[in-house]
Amino acid sequence: QVQLVESGGGLVQAGGSLRLSCAASGSIPRRMSMGWYRQAPGKEREWVASISVIGVTNYADSVKGRFTISRESTGNTAYLEMEMNNLKPDDTGVYYCNEKTTYATDYWGKGTLVTVST
Repeated sequence: QVQLVESGGGLVQAGGSLRLSCAASGSIPRRMSMGWYRQAPGKEREWVASISVIGVTNYADSVKGRFTISRESTGNTAYLEMEMNNLKPDDTGVYYCNEKTTYATDYWGKGTLVTVST
């Protein structure tokens, strides 16, 4: 059974930092990339950052230079982290861990809430 479990969300003041983590366990064939998406209240889910299995990273313009994504794996479990610095109120939302395969399959976690106060 495939499971993606996020952790690390919380309340932080603007300018502060948080680290999000995700553990993706289970038999996932043809892994391609992992990433983070977020959904702010009243808005659609948006892509934030991703990293391929060979370590190529990409970031949304809104987080470039502030967020850093990293990945490692052990056996059938892949671990995704994202260091978020200089957080802004616009970064508030539920952050979802995502894993994509070459079969065009998406796996999702249940999300972790990040709240940035002014």
